[in-house]
Amino acid sequence: MQVQSDAKPYDDINITPMLDLAYVLLVIFIIMTTATVQGMKVNLPKASASPSLAQQTTKAITVTNDGKIFLDTIPVSLSELRLRLLQQKALTPEFPVVLRGDSQTQYQNVMDVLDLLGQLNITQVGLATKPLVK
Repeated sequence: MQVQSDAKPYDDINITPMLDLAYVLLVIFIIMTTATVQGMKVNLPKASASPSLAQQTTKAITVTNDGKIFLDTIPVSLSELRLRLLQQKALTPEFPVVLRGDSQTQYQNVMDVLDLLGQLNITQVGLATKPLVK
């Protein structure tokens, strides 16, 4: 008969505390996800699955580093840009324009486009920038 001494290290892993912790975290997760849903329960109306017929009216004007001008993705000259914006203004009098200028482009190229937008009385103009990363 062999006698085991108490000095022998315990080599079995007890996973009961780890399972208790996992169950507590699961319960906390379930409670927190259901608590974030706010509002009253109502019977919502049904909408049709057909796509919307409203067209996007925002126009994007891009001025590249070498001075090329694009309306959405179509390359245009300054005079062509004037004609296309006049056509859009005839269809939709108030439409927003986003001006995207390359950071290395000459300032005059962007100012020419802004001047054209001012001449056409387009007042909803936004300048696109990258967010500052801190």
